[in-house]
Amino acid sequence: MKENIINNNERAEVLVRALPYIQKYQGKTMVVKYGGNAMISAGLKAAVIQDVILMACVGIRIVLVHGGGPEIEAALRAAGKESRFVRGLRYTDEETMEIVQMVLCGKVNKDIISLIQQGGGRAIGICGIDCAMLKARRLKSGGEDLGFVGEIETVDTSVLDSILDSGAIPVVSTVALGAEEEAGRVFNINADIAAAKIAAAMQAEKLLLMTDVQGLLRDVHDPDSLIKVVTKAGLEALKKEGIVSKGMIPKADCCALALDGGVKKAHIIDGRLPHALLIELFTDEGIGTMIEG
Repeated sequence: MKENIINNNERAEVLVRALPYIQKYQGKTMVVKYGGNAMISAGLKAAVIQDVILMACVGIRIVLVHGGGPEIEAALRAAGKESRFVRGLRYTDEETMEIVQMVLCGKVNKDIISLIQQGGGRAIGICGIDCAMLKARRLKSGGEDLGFVGEIETVDTSVLDSILDSGAIPVVSTVALGAEEEAGRVFNINADIAAAKIAAAMQAEKLLLMTDVQGLLRDVHDPDSLIKVVTKAGLEALKKEGIVSKGMIPKADCCALALDGGVKKAHIIDGRLPHALLIELFTDEGIGTMIEG
């Protein structure tokens, strides 16, 4: 009996400590980019969905933007197509674009919606084509042809606001409608960049990028070297020093893009850790790297 009382007291203490953060973020908009291992592992997937539902229940206006690289890869293999990457971006010919649209806007998006509904939440799945939410032009990377990979030109947040105002969670798959001379085309958009652009357009309180790394490390071989807080100017210095390099550069650039657009803070957090979102948002310590302007 005594053990149960102690456990209950500890549970109550956790909630009390979270209260100031719940009060601070109530009514604020946050954009979460969901991808990596957190989308593959059943246990991590369940934890993310629980986090998202809890965030919505305490009054956070959460927009969930998802990737789907492994599912796209599997669908391409099943169709007998080889993947090709140019500067880290998937070359997207017309057939690949059809598969990307089918997988992202269909199976992956609706699987996430189903999990949220099963968990007692309310969610609506949309993609950038819906209500012309995302409009894009063909992206050129160093003069190389990427096919139907797009660069976002405009974000219309009205459909997202309508969903949030209804009390539901928008779950966004990142394909976009062609702008102007590209009208009628559909483009594949990098999910990190899409999340940053959406966060900026919504003037979000936070952008949270769920990744397969701990955050920004001063020494990639030393998990204790996590950089917990850095300014945008400090981020640029870390890039020049080579501390932020390789695959972390695009993540850092997305955070800077969001901050430049008016987002207050951006976070790179470890999606391999169960309940990473709740730990980052509602505890004093947090778990990842926070970037501020």
